[in-house]
Amino acid sequence: MLRRSEGHEAAVERAVAGGGAARSAIAASWSRSARLYGHDPVAAPSQDRLTAAELALARERVGPLLHIAAPNLERLFQAVGGVGCCVMLADKDGVPIDRRGAAAEDTTFADWGLWIGTRWSEAVQGTNGIGTALVEQRRVIIHRDQHFFSRNAALSCMSAPIWGPTGKLQAVLDVSSARESLTPAFAQLIGQFVDETAQRIEAESFAAAHPGARITVLPGVTGQTALLAVNADDLVIGATRAARHHLGLPADLVPRPAADLLGLAHPDRLEDGERATLLRALARHSGNASAAARALGISRATFYRKLGRAASENPGDLSQF
Repeated sequence: MLRRSEGHEAAVERAVAGGGAARSAIAASWSRSARLYGHDPVAAPSQDRLTAAELALARERVGPLLHIAAPNLERLFQAVGGVGCCVMLADKDGVPIDRRGAAAEDTTFADWGLWIGTRWSEAVQGTNGIGTALVEQRRVIIHRDQHFFSRNAALSCMSAPIWGPTGKLQAVLDVSSARESLTPAFAQLIGQFVDETAQRIEAESFAAAHPGARITVLPGVTGQTALLAVNADDLVIGATRAARHHLGLPADLVPRPAADLLGLAHPDRLEDGERATLLRALARHSGNASAAARALGISRATFYRKLGRAASENPGDLSQF
């Protein structure tokens, strides 16, 4: 252990001194750990934990995300728990506020600090999955000796950020293991599971933040949670971070016509709104014009007259009825 610790310290010092930060994300994190936070790789990292009162406040600040994430943490743990991993949800400050793990391994993980309430920001723990994902704002895998502190070099951490409904970084999902048998290739596979679960939590949180809205997947964006929330007036009232970036939307999003954002805009006319109302009524009643007219509170003759005018302008609208 001493020899590995000495080798790890030398590797960190060479990377920091050699300016490797420009070429490697890990070296960049090591450089932050040494130069910005003043850490020594052979020193014992802090095991600082929140008090019960502080943890309660941290959980309260996360709000509904805690409840939304819970079943997803369960599913992820069912997939990775059998190979010696624990699952943690950390807040935007890098503090785990919820966790899943096997009871038989709880003592081991607690000794490593992989526990609810322990601070895992880079400022406290140096390079690590949770803290580095927060700084880099992307999915990261910190495998064993890639950790800054030699004491943490037995850990493998696979983490992914979770973006809130307004596009701000809200939490980090992490899977960690202390088993030597976890290979880099297996870590990559687990990292993919973590990323997919983080995106699922983000999507569910976004939908919960916009009750009653239609949640639309933004076409043309792959590998990310690009969603729009569209209200009954066809106005976009919310967008995930990926959707905001793709469409160039500002942080202070104001309602915008969905057709405009999706490139389907055409000049608005009052007649268009009336035609859309007639067609919706007809569709709701399976093409029964009498029932559609009653639903709209107009006579059948009036309905047919308006429908005829709409058909003359755009016959294709009625071809399906």
